[in-house]
Amino acid sequence: MLVHLQTLGCRLNEAELETWAQDFERAGHRITARPEAAQLIVLNSCAVTRDAARKSRQSIRRIHRDNPQAKLVVSGCYATLNQQEAEAEMGVDLVIGNRDKDKLVEKALNELNLDSMPAQATEPGEFSLFTRGRQRAFVKVQDGCRYRCTFCIVTVARGEEKSRPIAAVIEEINALYSQGIAEVVLTGVHLGGYGGDLGSNLAELIRAILAQTDIPRIRLGSLEPWELSDGFFELFDNPRLMPHLHLPLQSGSDSVLRRMARRCKTQEFTEIVHRLRRQIAHFNVTTDIIVGFPGETEQEWQDSVDYIAATGFGHLHIFTYSRREGTKAAALPGQVSNAVKKQRSADLHRLAEEMKLKFYRNNLGRELPVLWEGYSEPCGDNRQRVFGYTPNYLKVGCIVSCERSVENQVISTHLTDPGQNWVVGELIE
Repeated sequence: MLVHLQTLGCRLNEAELETWAQDFERAGHRITARPEAAQLIVLNSCAVTRDAARKSRQSIRRIHRDNPQAKLVVSGCYATLNQQEAEAEMGVDLVIGNRDKDKLVEKALNELNLDSMPAQATEPGEFSLFTRGRQRAFVKVQDGCRYRCTFCIVTVARGEEKSRPIAAVIEEINALYSQGIAEVVLTGVHLGGYGGDLGSNLAELIRAILAQTDIPRIRLGSLEPWELSDGFFELFDNPRLMPHLHLPLQSGSDSVLRRMARRCKTQEFTEIVHRLRRQIAHFNVTTDIIVGFPGETEQEWQDSVDYIAATGFGHLHIFTYSRREGTKAAALPGQVSNAVKKQRSADLHRLAEEMKLKFYRNNLGRELPVLWEGYSEPCGDNRQRVFGYTPNYLKVGCIVSCERSVENQVISTHLTDPGQNWVVGELIE
């Protein structure tokens, strides 16, 4: 049976797709990148905002329209929070909530009467990542969150924290490396809380991965800034742990952060950023910012913008506040108008572009190892532009001959010029 996997939303959803791909292959089925060819399609949905929930519904309808013969399984946060609505969508054969995600493949095969082994089973994990065009893999190490930020619906959808044993994570990473994967990204809803239910912690997990695997590159997914212990910073002395962290700030105003129930004030955030940059030059710190949180005054907004500009980030993920029923923020007074949110978002996007360009320029002249992706663009005269990422997660574009393949290779590259969405590089032969 051909199985197609799709996801919306976060890196954790990506990691779950990787696991499902492995599980389907162990059951003897094949993963296809072509939804129109699949007999079974699995959608990992998102509901972090109202727009994300809308896109999840649209994806369900598009999948059924384009391949009405395929069985359709819907999971993820939208399916968990809106189960009856998802079940009512035309073409949906099975809805599996987040609580049962680890049993998704088993439940789909059994409940949809698809549990039949084809004549020629494939080696588990043989091609799922590469079928989807990946040079890195997302490895889910935990789920759930103990905190209740007032804007967040995901903690409601994901439930209590649950960490994977270190041995299981090590086994998965070693299997991925044996398949040719050069980089893994550790992900979780509350990654910094890893191990709290096991008597362990994230630093211990990372040390074990560094000691018991040979994977060349290890990245960390989104990490709450208040959970970085002293021992955590020392881990970056190992060059296999990539010098990039995505630390969600959400606002540069302390009064807004209090209403959000965030546990890191701006001064504490500043100290974290300075410590990272002192330890490793050109350390890339990226962040999330919510625009137009309830009660956000003009002064609070200006304070936030000033703080963001003074801190400097390699990239901003900008979210316009979306009112979500079931969260405390939905009932807060002073809901900001859409017009004000739109203007503030536009202003912040301009600042984000300026900061990104500055970070590009600060890295020019360096020679860095770049992991090259499979995607390329034709440039004429039998040339193509290929793309890859530096250790500090700068996207690099380089022109090579169309006959040359650099996919999934780590090659030293000289960074020469800033581009609009990437840094121009030259391969060092």
